[in-house]
Amino acid sequence: MTRTVAAVDLGATSGRVILGGLEDGRLRLRHVARFPNQPVRLHEGDRAGLHWNTTELYRRVIEGLARAVREEDDVASIGVDSWAVDYALLRDGRMLGAPYHYRDERTAEGVRAVHRQVPPAELYARNGLQHLPFNTVFQLAADRAAGTLEPADRALLVPDLIAYWLTGQQVTEATNASTTGLLGAHAWQWDVELMRRLGVPTGLFPSVVVPGSRIGALLPAVAGEVGTARELPVTAVGSHDTASAVAAVPTTGDDAAFISSGTWSLVGVELERPVLTEESRAANFTNEGGVDGRVRYLKNVSGLWLLSESMRTWDGPGGTDPQRSSDLSVLLAEAAAVTRPVPVFDATDERFTPPGDMPARITAWCREHDLEPPRTRAEVVRSILESLAAAYATTIEQAEQLSGKRIRTVHIVGGGSQNTLLCRLTADRTGRTVLAGPVEATAIGNVLVQLRAAGIAPGSLEALRRIVATTVQPVRYVPGVGP
Repeated sequence: MTRTVAAVDLGATSGRVILGGLEDGRLRLRHVARFPNQPVRLHEGDRAGLHWNTTELYRRVIEGLARAVREEDDVASIGVDSWAVDYALLRDGRMLGAPYHYRDERTAEGVRAVHRQVPPAELYARNGLQHLPFNTVFQLAADRAAGTLEPADRALLVPDLIAYWLTGQQVTEATNASTTGLLGAHAWQWDVELMRRLGVPTGLFPSVVVPGSRIGALLPAVAGEVGTARELPVTAVGSHDTASAVAAVPTTGDDAAFISSGTWSLVGVELERPVLTEESRAANFTNEGGVDGRVRYLKNVSGLWLLSESMRTWDGPGGTDPQRSSDLSVLLAEAAAVTRPVPVFDATDERFTPPGDMPARITAWCREHDLEPPRTRAEVVRSILESLAAAYATTIEQAEQLSGKRIRTVHIVGGGSQNTLLCRLTADRTGRTVLAGPVEATAIGNVLVQLRAAGIAPGSLEALRRIVATTVQPVRYVPGVGP
C-alpha cells in the first residue's frame, strides 16, 4: 500500500482500529484491533443509569493504535468516528462522569421541558431533526433538570472526546454536531438563540470543524503510549458513523437511496439542501450533515438491534432456553424457510428502543393490534426482517415524495448488507434493485476522508465514491428474484 491512515470506528456494540490505504487506485483495508463496547449500569439513587464506559474504550483505542504503528511505520493520520448524540460533560478539561447511553430512559422529562420552551414545529424549522427522545438537546434538558449540567463548562460528543484525549484539542465535528438539535439547519453553526432559550450555556460546545480538518497532533505522552516518535495528526472525518458510511456508498448516479444497516437502520437520500416542510416534520424525517456539506435526508428505523436483543433474551442469564445457544446463520436459514405468514409490526415504535425482552414486546404489539404473534424463534426472526423491510419500503417512498428525488436503486451498506434474507425482502418490498455492500462502509468513509486530507486520494466526494465502486463489487438483488 501507499501511505496508510488509521480509522478508529466505534460502534454501539464494538470498536475497531483499521488501517487503510490505496494500491493501484483500489482501497485496501486491514483490521488491526477489535474490541467490545459494553455499556454499564451504575446505581443512581432509586434507579440504575445506563452509561458508556468511555475510559475503557479509550484504553482499547490506544492499544489498537499502538498495534497499527507497529505494523505500519508511516501512518499518515488518525480519524475517529462513533455513534451520534451522546456526550461527556467536562469541567476544566476533566470528565465529570460516565456519559449516558442514549438508550437510558431518563429523557422523557427533557423532551417535555424543551417543547415547553420551543414548540416541535419551530424546533424542526430551526434544526431540521426528526424527533427522537434521545436527541442531545433532550438529554441536555434532562441534565439541566437533574442539576448535572450546571457544573460543566464543556460538552464533547463521543468522537470529539476521544480526539481530545489524543490531542488535547477540543472541537466539535460538523456531521455529529448536526445530530445535537442545537445546530442551525441552514448553516453549520451553533444556534445561540436556541441555546439561550433552553438554558444551555452558549459556550458549552467548542467550535465546529468540517471533515478533513486537522484537529491536532498526538500529545507527546500519548505518542509515547502508542509507540511513535513522529508527529502523528488526528484528522476530523465524518465523525457521525452514518456520515462516514454514506460517504462510502458506491453510487455513481443521482437516483439512489441508502440504507446504513446495523444496530440502527438509517434510510434516506443525499441532498444538496435540507427539507424543512411541515410534511417532512410530520413524516419524522431528519436533515443531518454529510461529508462536503451534503445533507443526509433520512429516517432512523430500528435495525438489527431487534434481532440481537432477541438473541440476548433467548441466550442470556434467565433466557428461555439457556442450554441452547442461538446460532445466527441457523436462525436466518430457518427464517428463510418459514412458509406460514408472520406479522409485520411497526419497527419504529419507541417500545423497541430500550434493552429488554424483544420477543415479548413483539408479542404484546401483535396482540394489541389483533395479529397472531410469531410462535417460534424462526418466526420471530422472519417477523423482524419482514418488518424492517416493510419499514424501509415505506421510508423510501416517503423520501422520494418529500424530496422530489426519483429513486431507482437502493444501496445497503454496513453489517446488514451481509444478511441475504433482509436484502432479498428489501428488494421485494421496495420493488427496486438492491445493491448490498460494502460491509465496512463506515471505516471506508473514515479512511477516504483522511486519505484525501493527506493528499493521497482525489478531491471530490464523487471521486472518492468511484474508488469504492472500483474496489467493491456489491451483491445485486432484483425484486422477486433474489441474489
